[in-house]
Amino acid sequence: MDATNVNTNLHDCRDAFAATLEKIASADQTIVAVCNDSVGSSKLGGFKSKFPERLVNVGIAEQNMVGVAAGLANGGRIPFVCAASCFLTGRALEQIKADISYSNANVKLIGISSGMAYGELGPTHHSIEDFAWTRVLPNLPVIAPCDRIETAAAIEWAASYAGPCFLRLSRVGVPDLLPEDHTFVPGRANRLRDGGDVTLIANGTLTHRMLKAADILARQGVEARVLNMATVRPIDEDAIIAAARETGAIVTAEEHSIYGGLGSAVAEVVVDNAPVPMKRLGVPGIYAPTGSAEFLLDEFGMAPSAIAEATLALLTRK
Repeated sequence: MDATNVNTNLHDCRDAFAATLEKIASADQTIVAVCNDSVGSSKLGGFKSKFPERLVNVGIAEQNMVGVAAGLANGGRIPFVCAASCFLTGRALEQIKADISYSNANVKLIGISSGMAYGELGPTHHSIEDFAWTRVLPNLPVIAPCDRIETAAAIEWAASYAGPCFLRLSRVGVPDLLPEDHTFVPGRANRLRDGGDVTLIANGTLTHRMLKAADILARQGVEARVLNMATVRPIDEDAIIAAARETGAIVTAEEHSIYGGLGSAVAEVVVDNAPVPMKRLGVPGIYAPTGSAEFLLDEFGMAPSAIAEATLALLTRK
């Protein structure tokens, strides 16, 4: 897929999540939603109107929220737990570990407004640690869809999956990158662009920026492969190993700390199987300042032009 052919209209993945949840709930009465006073930010207004008896709002009590969801799962329901990712993962990590992951409870954790989407609210509302916290837990697939189409497909998969998972959704608008008939397969990357000189790997809000960076590189004679790595765990080891062996260099970018997230997961596969030069782009181990998500991504070197520049620098080590 060439980035120049990508639809430039921007979509909020929360809308795709909400519409898909309402659709599957209409067909399956065991689907319930649990939230922490986040009906509006989680786009659950339509769900509340259609299924008022199937929405549990526990208030600002995230640990209790996860425990309630585990109890509902034990009772045969399929809970979708919706909350700002910074509070869902940060405040309730122990409950996610013991009640969800360890118990292998059939609970779907939906981290809303992830990354630096709440940029103007500052570091307390940034969620740049959630990949690291969740991907270390057994039994918990960790997923960050790249667009509204992948979001809808991932929610449908989650509803049918007999076990827990964590889906990380931003509120920042992104263009459509995948075909309307896309089927989500956990642990499988999507190759969005072919190239033999270097591989660019991203997920979530960074995927379309990687495609734009690949366009810039192509104008300079560098053909970049672009992988959408929506599943951080289980990660697509085959795609990463093939990228390392076939292109000889890898750049990752993520709306997350460079420690413990997508870049770290890719590096673990590379160092164990096919060591090549790598560059991990993300938040460099600091608390991100206050500012819009767009400003912060650019500030940390994840504008398409900056990604291209970092890639060219990496290629001097190839």
